[in-house]
Amino acid sequence: MQEVSFNGVFVPAALLWAGCAFFLSSVINRLLSRTHFYSLIWHRGLFNFALWLILWAVISAIPYHFAFASGGGGER
Repeated sequence: MQEVSFNGVFVPAALLWAGCAFFLSSVINRLLSRTHFYSLIWHRGLFNFALWLILWAVISAIPYHFAFASGGGGER
């Protein structure tokens, strides 16, 4: 489990990624509201939750990918 230290206080990395996903989803939510996109959506709360969950998965996968990516580019 990854942790990030803020002045000696360890915070789970998943909590930070969830916070970033919440921020991004709220920005996207405002943009979609201004463009009246939500008139096409059946259940706005369910859509917002799914958007947040997808963003959280993508944001969480990025550090995992960089941590375990092979840096050789085909070298053995």
